[in-house]
Amino acid sequence: MSEKIKRVAMIGAGFMGKQISAWVATHGYALRIYDNSPEALEKTEEFVTQTVEFYFMPEEVQGDPKEVLANITYHDKLSEAVADADLVIEAVPEILELKKEVFAQIDKAAPSHAIIATNSSSIPVSKIEDAVKRKDKVLNIHFYAPIYQRYMVDIMRGTETSDETFEKGGEWIESIDCVPLKVMKECLGFVFNRVWRAVKKECLKIWAGGYADFKDVDRGWRIFSGMNTGPFALMDAVGLDVVYDIEMSYYNESGNPDDKPPQALKDMIDRGELGMKSGKGFYDWTPPLEFTSEGFIKPKKKK
Repeated sequence: MSEKIKRVAMIGAGFMGKQISAWVATHGYALRIYDNSPEALEKTEEFVTQTVEFYFMPEEVQGDPKEVLANITYHDKLSEAVADADLVIEAVPEILELKKEVFAQIDKAAPSHAIIATNSSSIPVSKIEDAVKRKDKVLNIHFYAPIYQRYMVDIMRGTETSDETFEKGGEWIESIDCVPLKVMKECLGFVFNRVWRAVKKECLKIWAGGYADFKDVDRGWRIFSGMNTGPFALMDAVGLDVVYDIEMSYYNESGNPDDKPPQALKDMIDRGELGMKSGKGFYDWTPPLEFTSEGFIKPKKKK
């Protein structure tokens, strides 16, 4: 555990928020988790508890899992969650104005020394930092799911982020057994997420243009990469509404029509087909289901 950062606050308990929370918890940090949705908090508590009790407990984290769990608290008030934090990680939906609003709330309630980071998949923290006074203590810290399999984290500065803040962030990432991917110059999409975005963009074009069935794209990817999850299954796991918001952030930045996500994806979202969380996306995720070794859920073949 990093000696400089001891208490972490997680703001947002959605798809990524709960995974980050579980990973941080297993590395011995005091953890405060906030969400305005009681249902999201309940699901995250269940996920974190199961992770700590049954899965990833590194050897260096000593003690009973019950002691680890006792160091985690769940909150419906943001101010309570960040009150004693050394690091606050925001993981709310990919909407710039919402992130600014949340950053402003954190800035008012968190200790003056606390670092405020965004887990945004595409938005540079420089576009959010005007919402806070501590511009020297902001970072992009972006995780990839599932974390235990993709243990890399993008880290990027804002326009006034201090060297100390950047170094602290990198040390903390290493302390939770992840590899920091350091962005040397501000880049939309950061490091590997920019690579993934190019793959995702072309996959959506192939599908929306009617050039190939999305299942064949996934099959090809799995054979080529050796991975068990294809791009469309992964987008279902992330949430198609989240994917759309991310793609729109790239489009809004460039203004290039080629960057605009296909209308067919928006049509799916409008129909409520959001992926795993709604039971239907590109794939059918309604029960019966089974857990895969990668931590994802996939349709179980009916006899």
